Amino acid sequence: MSAKLLVGFFLLSVFQACSRKVDEDDFEDSTTNQKWVMSPKAHDTDVTLLLNKLLSEYDKKLRPDIGMKPTVIDVDIYVNSIGPVSSINMEYQIDIFFAQTWTDSRLRFNSTMKKSLTLNSNMVGLIWIPDTIFRNSKTAEAHWITTPNQLLRIWNDGKILYTLRLTINAECQLLLHNFPMDKHSCPLIFSSYGYPKEEMIYRWRKNSVEAADQKSWRLYQFDFMGLRNNSDTLKTSAGDYIVMTIYFDLSRRMGYFTIQTYIPCILTVVLSWVSFWIKKDATPARTALGITTVLTMTTLSTIARNSLPRVSYVTAMDLFVTVCFLFVFAALMEYATLNYYSSCRKPHCAKKKKSLPDVSFGHMMNYSVLEMRPPPTVITLNNAMYWQEFEDNCIYECLDGKDCQSFFCCYEECKSGSWRKGRIHIDILELDSYSRVFFPTSFLLFNLVYWVGYLYL
Repeated sequence: MSAKLLVGFFLLSVFQACSRKVDEDDFEDSTTNQKWVMSPKAHDTDVTLLLNKLLSEYDKKLRPDIGMKPTVIDVDIYVNSIGPVSSINMEYQIDIFFAQTWTDSRLRFNSTMKKSLTLNSNMVGLIWIPDTIFRNSKTAEAHWITTPNQLLRIWNDGKILYTLRLTINAECQLLLHNFPMDKHSCPLIFSSYGYPKEEMIYRWRKNSVEAADQKSWRLYQFDFMGLRNNSDTLKTSAGDYIVMTIYFDLSRRMGYFTIQTYIPCILTVVLSWVSFWIKKDATPARTALGITTVLTMTTLSTIARNSLPRVSYVTAMDLFVTVCFLFVFAALMEYATLNYYSSCRKPHCAKKKKSLPDVSFGHMMNYSVLEMRPPPTVITLNNAMYWQEFEDNCIYECLDGKDCQSFFCCYEECKSGSWRKGRIHIDILELDSYSRVFFPTSFLLFNLVYWVGYLYL
């Protein structure tokens, strides 16, 4: 009996274990099917049927509320980065996330599962979207890696959000009169291509323009001062269009141009003043220094112009470089003047020999008194007397009236006489001394007026 009881108990235990395992397997299968297969499949089917129903009678060629009221487009822009800005091409590059929101009553739906549907770019080509264009763009590129950077979101009340990422090279007419101390407002202008304001209206949302962190921006020569946006109406022969504009305020940094142009120009001008401390007789040294500084200023002027487009007006840098060139050129001309008038002071000597036979001593005295020259020497030859004038008997050109007719009296010998009245006496030999004071003073005054005028006025 005990053996039979043991066998029966063993068989009962095995049966219960098998029954329990079957129940657990059924529970796990039902749970798995309910969570991972049945529910998503039903949800996907519902959304697919919903979209198919919305698009079954939808005509994407027609704007919302056509023939009834204008379509209102709310605009948001997120500025990802700005730069670089090209002064040569008059353009700048900008990377933005461009968002447009409008209401299309044809896409309203009732669903207890979701209040909004987030879809990718495959849905974009199946519904109507605004024909927005950027009016001042030269080139524009939409991002397609790894997929098209587009987002479409539809709410159950028919509101639609359409966003995309764009990189735009936009035109910016830079006014370079104050270059390189200039400030600019570069616009980004957009509007509808074909719908006038009677059919489509653009408007800014509150806080609709935002900018990212500026650390990654490529504004190498500029500082970002801020942005502002407005809207305007453009009147054309095809109708009146709502035009939206964002202005990006930029201020140029002077560091690059200070190092490359301003400091070399100033040092070159100062270098040209070294000739005022070199003796006037050192013609090769002073001439070489003057020509070298003039050629250096010519090179600096050419390099400075390479950073600019070929504008027809004078910029602030052009003015500074031109004045520096004139100072260097004037220093060279100063030595040319000094050398010329110094050589004119050398007496003009003439070899003369006059024969006056049988001349008395009285006649000799009359001849020597009338002229400001050393008395001639009397030579007796073959019982005849001759007047001999040697080479050291010289006549100063100034006393002949050649240089004394000018406005300035240049020599000490010219200081007397009636012609001196109302004229200024300048000692040409002291021209270097005058230049040592005049050139630095005038250049310092020019710099004071230049920098105050362009930076603070």
